[in-house]
Amino acid sequence: MKKVLIDCDPGIDDALALALAAGSPDLDIVGVTTVGGNVDLELTTANALALREFLDLGDVPVTPGSAGALLHRTVRAGHVHGDTGLGDVVLPAPVRALSEGHAVDFIVDALRAAPGEITLVAVGPLTNIALAVRREPRVVEWARELVIMGGSYTRGNHNPAAEFNMLADPEAAAIVFEAGWQVRQLGLDVTLSALVTADVLDRMRPLGRLSELLVPAAQFYGVVTAEGGPAIHDACAVAYVLDPSLFTCVPAVVNVETAGTYTRGMTVTDFDLRGRQANALVATSVDVKGFWDLVLEAYGRLGQRLG
Repeated sequence: MKKVLIDCDPGIDDALALALAAGSPDLDIVGVTTVGGNVDLELTTANALALREFLDLGDVPVTPGSAGALLHRTVRAGHVHGDTGLGDVVLPAPVRALSEGHAVDFIVDALRAAPGEITLVAVGPLTNIALAVRREPRVVEWARELVIMGGSYTRGNHNPAAEFNMLADPEAAAIVFEAGWQVRQLGLDVTLSALVTADVLDRMRPLGRLSELLVPAAQFYGVVTAEGGPAIHDACAVAYVLDPSLFTCVPAVVNVETAGTYTRGMTVTDFDLRGRQANALVATSVDVKGFWDLVLEAYGRLGQRLG
């Protein structure tokens, strides 16, 4: 089994990514850490707690982290995810409590205890990961891999240049990309290909209690048609951990713009290495059918378990 530590800001697509992880027997979720992002930290943490119980994740620790960006003003995406972060989804109130401590300490301690074993999967702003790197630079060596959902080499979504997770804390993202590891980057270039179509939605509907999360979450983002619909971005990062062969990835040097008037948060991507060492493997395409087969098979397993 692959051990993963998921740093997230639930968030509709974070919820669907956690559901994918929960339905995948090949993953051992060692912890979930939260960060302020799509909505405020209080809400992302409450959502993570509720999802832990709804998805039957047992005693997986949920540890809150950074409420806002390292240096600049808060950026939120409530207009995309709804006031609570989960759109129209209402989950039962959780019974289990938060873990004590801070996400940054949890990340450092978990990696120190199992060097080379745990893959970090970061699907929100990179504030917690950057602070972990600053607190203990050896996390770069201890992590098996760092897989992120964020950035793009072609476009933005929160503005024309920047993807939301990068724009929410560009300074943190810059620290992470410059830390000395090779970031596995699943950006908008591939996530915008993994769209919820009417066929995908129909395959979600018969999944019992799980469909009460999947269907309204998928539909809240936008109109679902036979040809296309909303993307569930964050699930791509979990899918990469499960089956990297679904994605074409190209080595690149990625720098995060922190000062541009119109390009702040942009991931400036250079595929022409010119003798330089790549700091990222950037996903450029995805096997869409294979992706949905993987995701829906995992959802099916989880749906059977939840009843």
